[in-house]
Amino acid sequence: MWPNWLSPNHKCFGMPPLFEPQAGTVIREPLSPAEGYWAGAPTVQCDPRDRRFLLFYRLRQPRPIRGGECRIAASHDGRDFTDIWSAKSADFDSPSIEKCSVFRGLDGRFRLYASYVDGETGKWRVDVLEADRPEELDPRSRTKVLTADEIGAEGVKDPWVMVVGGVYHMLLSYAPIPQAASAEEREAMHATGDVYNTGVTTSETGLATSLDGVCFTWRGNIMRPGMGWDRYCARLGSLLYVPPVWFGFYDGSASVEENYEEKAGLAVSMDLRTFTSLTPDGPWTTSGGGSGSVRYIDVLQDGPRFLFYYEFAREDGSHDLRVAEVARF
Repeated sequence: MWPNWLSPNHKCFGMPPLFEPQAGTVIREPLSPAEGYWAGAPTVQCDPRDRRFLLFYRLRQPRPIRGGECRIAASHDGRDFTDIWSAKSADFDSPSIEKCSVFRGLDGRFRLYASYVDGETGKWRVDVLEADRPEELDPRSRTKVLTADEIGAEGVKDPWVMVVGGVYHMLLSYAPIPQAASAEEREAMHATGDVYNTGVTTSETGLATSLDGVCFTWRGNIMRPGMGWDRYCARLGSLLYVPPVWFGFYDGSASVEENYEEKAGLAVSMDLRTFTSLTPDGPWTTSGGGSGSVRYIDVLQDGPRFLFYYEFAREDGSHDLRVAEVARF
């Protein structure tokens, strides 16, 4: 998108590193090489106390199973991971699990912010699991973080968490209540347990904040869909601080037909409250195979390198989980 030699010496500030999705290393394979099988939706944190990377990822199969299993894996180099924890959708009394965020809080406790379909309402929601060790996280002890009804939406999911100045910030995908939907459409919105796959509403990005990492306050919308390739979905999934700006990776799609196969876009913000797309005319990058989807990007700055984790669409229609390394410039 731009040359990697740009710097403040060229009066170019806040220019983030970028990566080539095709050049990444596969770190998790899908359960089968066919459409509807995915290994992905990653979130990653590196704990400096024991120099251990923790990676959350989800394994998905076609309906009726959907997001049937989620795992946490550990690594000492950010590339070679060993699974240390897993849970099934049944453990959440849910038909499907989506992206979750693994995070060690300021108090030293490990948390998994989990998004899943509520088995009673059919709406996506976010809960939190807490433990002294990630291996001890128990879905049965989960507590509510946010529900769709609480924020005036039809669904809320895909949390991504960071701490800025002692305040926890959580990015979330949410589905606004459609104002022009017919009674029939409203009735059908949650019949399949995935309002995002109905075409009745859209996928937008909101923000919630917390002082303790447990009780979050909804702050509202920070990024809406665009007018072109991202007019149906603009799901901001992770941020990278490149002073003096926040640089965001988002998943975009033009219609419900591209749901599950979103492509990567780029956005920027000065205040964490309003994000502007840098890619309004088309995706920033694609996988080059299958649907072209590259989505759920998460990034860590690790010393002299950046590590990008992402879900990648293959020629056979499945998605694998990859990591790409980029040197700082």
